[in-house]
Amino acid sequence: MKPDYPLRPFLIPDTAGLQDLFAQSIEELTAEDYNEDQRLAWVSTAADAEAFAERLAGMVTLLVQVDGEYAGFACLKDNKTLEMLYVHPYYAGQGIGTALTDAVERIAAGRGATEITVEASDTAVPFFEARGYEGTQRNMMPLDDQWLPNTTMKKPLGKKQGDA
Repeated sequence: MKPDYPLRPFLIPDTAGLQDLFAQSIEELTAEDYNEDQRLAWVSTAADAEAFAERLAGMVTLLVQVDGEYAGFACLKDNKTLEMLYVHPYYAGQGIGTALTDAVERIAAGRGATEITVEASDTAVPFFEARGYEGTQRNMMPLDDQWLPNTTMKKPLGKKQGDA
């Protein structure tokens, strides 16, 4: 049985904790797929706390805390795009990404989306493939003076067998 992680919405006071989680997740979990300059450019996208808070507040942002520590967060943009999914390295592989993604997919479906899209980092592609997402396009995203590859992936949403 998978653990039950309590999810809650993002609040502005969460900003610093989520900036830290974002940076640690990128630095530690993507090192095999992205070089140091690429990771630094990626981390820098959350360096401005006010802009990062506005970005998170402008979407449906859910987070998980375990014993007061930020363990992960995910965002739903425009009710059809999983915009961000980050898990703290300490909690990687413990079901937090799954709990967050399940919740985002349920919200999107509940709001009428028939499919969900994600721009998956090379590190995250296997996670999303295991969840039934299919790659539709390779991309090169410019960040500062770096180019970061990722994959546009889509998953149909709807009732699965066993859903009420």
